[in-house]
Amino acid sequence: MKLVFATNNQNKVKEVQSLLPSHITILSLKDIGCDEDVPETQPTIEGNAIQKAQYIKKHYGYDCFADDTGLEVKSLNGEPGVFSARYAGTQRNADDNMNKLLHNLKDKKDRSAHFKTVIALILNGKQHTFTGICEGTIIKEKRGEQGFGYDPIFVAEGFTETFAEISLEEKNRVSHRGKAVQKLIHFLSTKN
Repeated sequence: MKLVFATNNQNKVKEVQSLLPSHITILSLKDIGCDEDVPETQPTIEGNAIQKAQYIKKHYGYDCFADDTGLEVKSLNGEPGVFSARYAGTQRNADDNMNKLLHNLKDKKDRSAHFKTVIALILNGKQHTFTGICEGTIIKEKRGEQGFGYDPIFVAEGFTETFAEISLEEKNRVSHRGKAVQKLIHFLSTKN
């Protein structure tokens, strides 16, 4: 089975491909000749995932899936949420985003947060969504060299290391994206 993963983020492609069984092959946007920015203008994480998947199906004709992920911090009323990638501006710089979040949290006692991923799949003309959530805490300084995005300041429940300090395999077992992808894989395995 071949599916397009509607993302230009090669870190996401690597994470998801490492989780998928060998009979599922991911095609990237580059593989299908899509070099445009796929719109994500919806007010929710789920809405953005659906919008991206529908765009690829409509304009390129492929069965596909798309994800959108946000970090939601309790004491900031769910910020950065749907704006996680561009929290500090349209330049989408991870360090800028983390610095802004750490600044906004500096006087907050409650540093609890969760990552939320929604995957929207369009397969055989039908749409399905899969959600994964990973609870955790935002620490006060960046730690670690692995991962991407907010990984250096996020510690998942049950861990003492940040997502940037653990292996990709460990992260995939507990992460928001890992949980959503496992639901996707389970669904796809019932289609064979």
